[in-house]
Amino acid sequence: MTRPRILVVGAGFAGVACVRRLERRLTDREALITLLSPFSYQLYLPLLPQVASGVLTPQSVALSLRRSERHRTRIVPGGAVGVDTAAKVCVVRTISGEFVTEPYDHLVLAPGSVTRSFDIPGLAEHARGMKTLAEAVYIRDHVIAQLDLADASNDEAERAARLCFVVVGGGYAGTETAACLQLLTHNAVKRYPRIDPRLIKWHLVDIAPKLMPELGDKLGTAAMDILTGRGIEVSLGVSVASVDDDAVTLTDGRVLPSRTLIWTAGVAASPLIGTLGAETVRGRLAVTPEMGVPGLDGVWGLGDAAAVPDVAKGEEGAICPPTAQHAMRQGKALADNVVATLRGERTQPYVHKDLGLVVDLGGMDGVSKPLGVELHGMPAQAVARAYHWSALRTNVAKTRVMTNWLLNAVAGDDFVRTGFLASKSGTLRDFEYTDVYLTPEQVRLHTASFRGGAVGAG
Repeated sequence: MTRPRILVVGAGFAGVACVRRLERRLTDREALITLLSPFSYQLYLPLLPQVASGVLTPQSVALSLRRSERHRTRIVPGGAVGVDTAAKVCVVRTISGEFVTEPYDHLVLAPGSVTRSFDIPGLAEHARGMKTLAEAVYIRDHVIAQLDLADASNDEAERAARLCFVVVGGGYAGTETAACLQLLTHNAVKRYPRIDPRLIKWHLVDIAPKLMPELGDKLGTAAMDILTGRGIEVSLGVSVASVDDDAVTLTDGRVLPSRTLIWTAGVAASPLIGTLGAETVRGRLAVTPEMGVPGLDGVWGLGDAAAVPDVAKGEEGAICPPTAQHAMRQGKALADNVVATLRGERTQPYVHKDLGLVVDLGGMDGVSKPLGVELHGMPAQAVARAYHWSALRTNVAKTRVMTNWLLNAVAGDDFVRTGFLASKSGTLRDFEYTDVYLTPEQVRLHTASFRGGAVGAG
């Protein structure tokens, strides 16, 4: 008897949680499980700002997919770039740049999200993101390089531009990035006797009228006080008009001489979703409360890329926010629904009440709202780190992260550069591969051989 083929796209919180649940609930005889991922690790995304600031090592937030000896899922090193839902085939671009095809009976789409960008002059050429592990490592190198170059320069204008850093995006990613990297430069400048610490300027810019509005006015104000107390200039209701090699121009007319623009102005669903031709909600794949895609047999969606109805909220049209706590639970619930479908049982809607939010601002600062309780300062930071530590999937990762935190608290940082991409400016496109997706016509060329008949699997 032919075993059903379950193809999971994406190894983020949602995809990994789904695969782990499928492995536990299905025997090897019941289904073949394949996972598509460009990297053989699950990235713990919320801790990326701490990698960029040197508090954590890159390896500590990259959780291996191959560590478990019980692991039986086949891992294909690549990313889905198109889907032929009629032929039930996914086109995959491997890490070597080749295109291969993966047929499926059940397709679980958890490709996550990419950094949302806009048609702003110079943005594509000069902005850096904070969405991948490589970007975090690159930004750390870049920031330290600006200190090195400013220290070596005798040109006051060049010094000022290299010591001015602009972060766009007042959400969790942008706020944590600005806070953690400001601490990096604050501590590093002590090793640069030729640099006046007062020359280092950090700007946090966001078009929204409030900082992290999901936290409420009280905690938003507390976060603002922490940032401004460190000397970070926060500009709300403002965005970027243009950027070039030497300056960032804001929509209020200000021109900031700067060599660093870190772009964290929200996320958008993976471009893969746009290749399906299916209905979307605010760019995310429309799915049922059971996370099935209406009209597409055997296709499921979850995580950042899917508009999963937020049943627990009880509001018409409410969808789950793109957070790790929802993604992990959706992965388990969707796996249960796939198993139920295979066994002819009834599927269940996804229901989860939000547990709150935590924001680690580095040092001894944070703002958190666990279970509706508002905290700021050291208690909030302790809650944030405890939550992230407990959410890490493996004991090895927990040990690495805790060791890094303790070592950094005791010994500090050496502020060394790795030289990563030193001769190339790392843009959003370089790291997030947003230009590799296929058109429907290109997909059909790759899947033509599957349209003549069914393809079996052993």
